[in-house]
Formats: sequence, structure tokens, C-alpha cells
Amino acid sequence: MVNAQCSMRINETFLSLQGEGHFTGTPAFFLRFAGCNLECPFCDTNHQSYQEMSEEEIVEEASRHKPRHIVVTGGEPALQLTQSLVDKLHEAGFFIQVETNGTLPLPEGIDWVTVSPKDPPTPFRGRIVDELKMLYHGPDTDLSIANQIQAKEYRLQPLDTGNEEQNRIILRSTIAYVLEHPKWSLSLQTHKMLGIK
Repeated sequence: MVNAQCSMRINETFLSLQGEGHFTGTPAFFLRFAGCNLECPFCDTNHQSYQEMSEEEIVEEASRHKPRHIVVTGGEPALQLTQSLVDKLHEAGFFIQVETNGTLPLPEGIDWVTVSPKDPPTPFRGRIVDELKMLYHGPDTDLSIANQIQAKEYRLQPLDTGNEEQNRIILRSTIAYVLEHPKWSLSLQTHKMLGIK
């Protein structure tokens, strides 16, 4: 983790609607950390681009906007997110949602943890997370990690391949799986449908 006194590498900050999962449609301030410890072939984030911001600058930037829901994402936010930043955001009145790949531990006190595991092992085994979000690409998708992570909510998100016809096939397959396995619910990337960030 980055020392609290150091600048943090921030890929981008922006105001939008949460497009996925439990809080779909919720106005939120997005804090996207640069850098990741995985290299997923479907990732749509440029991890090399960033600006350096202090914790105080991050809180100040977030506080310029009305929503008090902040989505901390990446990259992998657990590489940089500190307890002191979490505390500062809470002091400023923010509800903190973190989206993580689950490979690294997080600071305490985060209000909502969405784990989207890409590669076990994970430090979240044996503890309850708020939301487990898995990418689904078809019947051969390995969902066995869902037996190792307890979550309040389980979501399947169709993999976006960038090919419209392939995406339609994956979406139909995902819906069919959810209908047969009601433990899961469907998560769509509504921000892409709406043409927003």
C-alpha cells in the first residue's frame, strides 16, 4: 500500500451514474486508481495514464460534487487505498463502495465491497462480502469461486467482447443460466447502454 503521506496515482475522477450491480442508477463520484496486479485481456482501462493526487486533494475533488456515494475502482484500488483515505472520506460524509478483484486485503470500514474475482486465491475467502460479481462468457465459465466466497448478493455480468453478435449470444446464455440458478441475478453494464462513463 502507498504511504498515506505520498501522492496516489489516479487514473481519472468523474461524476456519473453507477452502471453495474446493486447500486445501478445511483449518482456517484468515481475515483479510479491507476495500476493493477493482474493483466486481464478484456480490461478496458489504460493503467499507464495517471495524475498524482494527495488524499486531501481527492477528498476536496470529490466534495465539489453533490453525490455522497463514491465508487473506488481501478485498476486494483487495494494497491493504493489507505485507511487514512477511507477515514477522510467518511469524515466528509461519503458512502464508500469499492470494486476489487479480491486478490489483496482492503482497509477497514468500507461501506460496500464488490468483489469481481479474476484469479484465485483471494483474501476474501471465509468472510462475507456485500456483492460478488462474476463475468460470464458461456456454459464453460468457471463459477466455482462462488463456493469459496460468501456474499450478500451474487451477480453474473455478461462479458463484453466488443463484438455485438457475440455479446448477444453471451447475454442470452447468461440469462438462461440465471433462470436456472436463481442464486444469481443479472448485472448489465447500463452505462455503456446509456453512452455515459
